[in-house]
Amino acid sequence: MNHIKIKLNYINFCLSLVIPFLILGPFFSDLILSLSSLIFLIYVLKKKNFNYFNKKPLIIFFIFCIYCILLSIIIAKDTMLSLGTSLFYFRIGIFAIMIWYFIDQNKNILNYFYYILVFSFLVLVIDAYFQYFSGSNILGWPALDHGRISSFFGNELIMGSYLSRLSPFLLALLLFKETKKIELYFIGLLIILVSGLIYISGERASFFFHILSMLFIIILTKKYLKFKLLIVFSVIILVTVLSLNNDMLKNRMLLIHEKIIGFKKYEEKKFIFTEAHDSLIRTAFNIFLDKPFFGHGPKMFRVICKDEKYAVGISPCNTHPHNFYIQLLAETGIIGFSFLFSTFAYVLYCAYRQFKSMVLRQKRYLTDYQVCLLAGILITVWPLTTNGNFFHNWLMIVYSLPVGFYLHSIYGKNRKSISF
Repeated sequence: MNHIKIKLNYINFCLSLVIPFLILGPFFSDLILSLSSLIFLIYVLKKKNFNYFNKKPLIIFFIFCIYCILLSIIIAKDTMLSLGTSLFYFRIGIFAIMIWYFIDQNKNILNYFYYILVFSFLVLVIDAYFQYFSGSNILGWPALDHGRISSFFGNELIMGSYLSRLSPFLLALLLFKETKKIELYFIGLLIILVSGLIYISGERASFFFHILSMLFIIILTKKYLKFKLLIVFSVIILVTVLSLNNDMLKNRMLLIHEKIIGFKKYEEKKFIFTEAHDSLIRTAFNIFLDKPFFGHGPKMFRVICKDEKYAVGISPCNTHPHNFYIQLLAETGIIGFSFLFSTFAYVLYCAYRQFKSMVLRQKRYLTDYQVCLLAGILITVWPLTTNGNFFHNWLMIVYSLPVGFYLHSIYGKNRKSISF
């Protein structure tokens, strides 16, 4: 029995290493995800234990994966390029199921993810603020053009994305623990510093995601109301101080209402987000109109956008149109788009049920733990902002993490024993 427990703890630790490896880039984190998913799939097939695969959300996801593969084979202009994205996309679902499975076996996996996530955040906070104030991080890597802070992410300006997408996950894991006051204050301080760090990263979309997820959590959770308000007040002060002392940062981030939320009016023209984004989105929409039901196949926007008959504006072609929903419309049609939109609708439905139960003083529809996990999912499926490539390995891993924990919170064997 002790041997099995030690083995499980070792596996849990290895899985949680995906958190710091995400800082180093997609290769090592994807290697962990792919190998562990493959081993787990072989184990499932050997044991013929398919109980974890027969839940409706997972059935829908795997149907979407099969659909994407068929599009790559039948419709895509460049089959091999398209298959490179779609053929193994199912591993994101396998990874989420595997996390759920290991929580069922030993809920210590939540502790491993929690402490490694705290450690990763703390290292980034120390290094990135050092880079901000000194001009280079502890490895001597300088801040990028226009003073953009990236810490150990180097030339990849995704530090804000990493922190904003994983912050709700950290708060969810915090609620799992029997937290002492000193630890609660420490995490509160860490979240305040992380909020400032997302702001100075200059990533407007990430800062918006962070605000959105924190508001979602503050409104829909029950615990620590005064503590949450104190954090909000502290973040406002910190962001104000940072803005007043950095004109370049202030000029960039105060455009958030124009470039991230809604439309920007410039020279009597209206653009979606920015002129460059507007060009990509309108081009992608023209591509969608050509094949509205099935699209042109995963990863095909970068190929089809070169055709001048679809091109609109100053920058009509890129690897992706910088919005998940318009990308799926262009590449997978209305059918593929409906998969993502249904996820968004589910999150909104859960939020509505939670808010209704609060107003009517009924038993809450969601636990605070589930609210935080859904906040992480919400910022992945939020439609009204710019984002990366829906099929990108790095993003795929980040947005798969809260899904496995949320599945366990609904279907898991020992979910009732977890302190919410």
